[in-house]
Amino acid sequence: MEDFRDKVAVVTGAASGIGFALARRFASEGMKIVMADVEEPALKSAADELESGGADVLAVVTDVSDHDAVQALAAATFDRFDTAHIVCNNAGIGTGGPAWTISESQWRWIVGVNLMGVVHGIQAFVPRFVEQDEGHVVNTASAAGLLTGPGMSPYFATKHAVVALSESLQADLAMAGSNVGVSVLCPGFVRTRIHESDRNRPDDVPAPNAGPDAAERRNMMNALIAGGMDPADVADHVVNAVRAKKMHIFTHPEMIEAVRQRFTRVLEA
Repeated sequence: MEDFRDKVAVVTGAASGIGFALARRFASEGMKIVMADVEEPALKSAADELESGGADVLAVVTDVSDHDAVQALAAATFDRFDTAHIVCNNAGIGTGGPAWTISESQWRWIVGVNLMGVVHGIQAFVPRFVEQDEGHVVNTASAAGLLTGPGMSPYFATKHAVVALSESLQADLAMAGSNVGVSVLCPGFVRTRIHESDRNRPDDVPAPNAGPDAAERRNMMNALIAGGMDPADVADHVVNAVRAKKMHIFTHPEMIEAVRQRFTRVLEA
């Protein structure tokens, strides 16, 4: 898929951050854009911005943790454009605290969005891609899908799962003789609102018990994100990877060495 013009890209979590950067980048390639997000006002504003630049946009309010909602997103996409070529399962949240303090409802929320949101996107779009023998799936994981650390165990766990799911999906497609491609995006810190995920926290999910050093960790996280990569640069990496049919997308070279050191420690053990 070297020529994107007039093809269709679907992006979840498209109202801000990496998702919006992806949608804007695909639009700049002449693609038709389907934007999905759970935040309706932000989604409308983002879609209006792309439309004002001449893009053909369909905006669909979507909770990716809801299987039926993602199926409806796919149906709306094919009703409007009769096809799709790239799906970016990008919507994600971050919540944390000491591992033993995470409530079951918090686990269900982050697993529902970060992991099941990707599963639902695969279920809704990949059968159509396989049938037309054309398409590319981009699943947003994180460097946290290959590394671990304190204070964010649900995030690390779900992002590791997205990496494994993506690699397995690629193997399944290869075994089926399909031309459909798969990439998994593993960025480091990016200037997004992932640290403000509580703005979309469901009413039945309590605020996390972040522990006694919560303020210090929050300030550190805010500083790391503020100094992170521009989402537009991440989108450039994704477009190049889709063109090259590249599986793993590493946007931060310094993370590669950290991953190498981690797996060396594992093997030495």
